[in-house]
Amino acid sequence: MTGSDIARADAVYEKLIARAGEAWVEPRLERTARILDYLDNPQRTYRVVHVTGTNGKTSTARIIESLIRAHGLRTGLFTSPHLVRFTERILIDGEPIADEKVADAWDEIEPFIALVDAELEAEDQNPLTYFELLTVLAFVACADAPVDVLVLEVGMGGSWDSTNTADGDVAVIAPIDVDHANRLGDTPEQIAEVKAGIIKDGARVVSARQSPEVAAVLRRVAGERGAAIAFAGGEFALEEAKLAVGGQLVRIRGLATSYDEEYLPMYGRHQGENAALAIAAVESLIGGGTQKIADDVRTDGFAGATSPGRLQLVGTEPTILVDGAHNPHGARALVAALGEYFDFDEWGVVLGTMSDKDIPGIIRELAPVTTHLFATEADSERSASADEIADAAELAGLRPTAHPNIVDAAEAAREWAAEGEKRAIVIAGSIILGGEAIALARVEGWKR
Repeated sequence: MTGSDIARADAVYEKLIARAGEAWVEPRLERTARILDYLDNPQRTYRVVHVTGTNGKTSTARIIESLIRAHGLRTGLFTSPHLVRFTERILIDGEPIADEKVADAWDEIEPFIALVDAELEAEDQNPLTYFELLTVLAFVACADAPVDVLVLEVGMGGSWDSTNTADGDVAVIAPIDVDHANRLGDTPEQIAEVKAGIIKDGARVVSARQSPEVAAVLRRVAGERGAAIAFAGGEFALEEAKLAVGGQLVRIRGLATSYDEEYLPMYGRHQGENAALAIAAVESLIGGGTQKIADDVRTDGFAGATSPGRLQLVGTEPTILVDGAHNPHGARALVAALGEYFDFDEWGVVLGTMSDKDIPGIIRELAPVTTHLFATEADSERSASADEIADAAELAGLRPTAHPNIVDAAEAAREWAAEGEKRAIVIAGSIILGGEAIALARVEGWKR
């Protein structure tokens, strides 16, 4: 990698962020399809595992990718959002795409962007957006690699998300709860209708445990499309999860067979559930749900699975974790993991969320483990203010302090932790905030 390659990739990002951002979403799948048609539909040159849901999408996708790569297949992985640099969103064989490759892929796409934008303007529609073009970029880069399988995470929803221009051989449905209600619906059932849109005719579908109402929606849509569907707790399951150094030992009943204890280097029972979902997805892709994943492949796949920003240890003395819990469901899973996997008496919670999130709901879930809440905000125009978060925390009976940015909040939290025995810190509420914390930890050397 040269300086010119970095500059070319940075120039691509500048062109992307100059467009309508990820907060701007319009249900218009056909516009992404139009530019892909001009590019001869690169998304049809490899098999696809398509992942949606409210929580656990990224972790599940990353475990799936690692298991597929352990089979000796070449993989692509597209996830969102990124923590530090946008090239993290497109992984080729488990590594962020090279700057040169992302710039080369953009060079292929760019001649058609103005053409499609002009067509959209003639139809009185908005230009292609950041996420629409980032999706196209991922599809082209994976075709150029070339990959055998792309593990593809939905950006938002499912049916009209730009990623749904790909035809998933396997549709993976992580737990569904209420999030982005203003765009997806006010109830889990309404949201399930949108997310079920990734189920393609004749595909295989694997789903996490869902409420009866959500499961009914998924079963109906799968039936309408002639797709076979399997649910956690029924056709497959996480049967046991035990604490281990740096993670946990999981025992999983898959679609094809049962698997003895395997080490998963991630904390939290919810990550064990994600691993079971990933096993079922890979069994569905390779062998149609009837073929066992070989022991050495499973061991290598789990060992290579990482999930940055999800219960990630970024500091010691004091212990500091970063977790992307950005809605009440995610906060609930975080609290359960803190109680089950860590031995601390008091937790300082550094919290910064986006303004469109259920801030009172997140705080309500975090309150049982929160000794002190350090309200802050990420460097994003979408971020809720530190004062807004602090006000919500006070209404929940907490005694928070407000800090204008992650630097000030982290310094205050570390000072607080140093004043008592068995105190630790968790930074949560937003992936953007988590990325800022991870970058700060590297600069300041929090890990010893």
